[in-house]
Amino acid sequence: MTKVIAYIGLGSNLSTPEVQINAARQAVKDLSGVLEHAFSSLYRSPPMGPQDQPDYVNAVMAINTDLSAIALLRCLQQIELDQGRERKDERWGPRTLDLDILLYGQQTIDQPDLCVPHYGMAKRAFVLYPLAEIAPEIEVPGLGKIAGLLASCPLDGLEKVS
Repeated sequence: MTKVIAYIGLGSNLSTPEVQINAARQAVKDLSGVLEHAFSSLYRSPPMGPQDQPDYVNAVMAINTDLSAIALLRCLQQIELDQGRERKDERWGPRTLDLDILLYGQQTIDQPDLCVPHYGMAKRAFVLYPLAEIAPEIEVPGLGKIAGLLASCPLDGLEKVS
């Protein structure tokens, strides 16, 4: 298979989020068929959904991979489990780790387990600003250039941590 640049969103708001993000970054780098291309700064933001939970720490990672999108998804889900992720029915609840495939090359994927570009990413400052940091010229399939997406996405409390 040909190598593809994929972008992964990383997020955590439990169990020392910065440690969770850094451990996940290393776990992704350790995957067979994956080479880190870029990694954004860490960003802190208020939680989506229920507000009675800690702020999130988020980042975006670019990788070169020869894994299929579904194989990459399965690897990311295993990393989440390895780091204590408990899957619950509650949407936007607290979690030790959340890993999402934001983009997979220029592909559009609409499968029961995987939607790429990631749904809602165009409205999420905690995705767009770290993505723009590492890929300032990127065009999101079906949504347009990152600069245009940023122009209509307020910071909503997002701040760079490191």
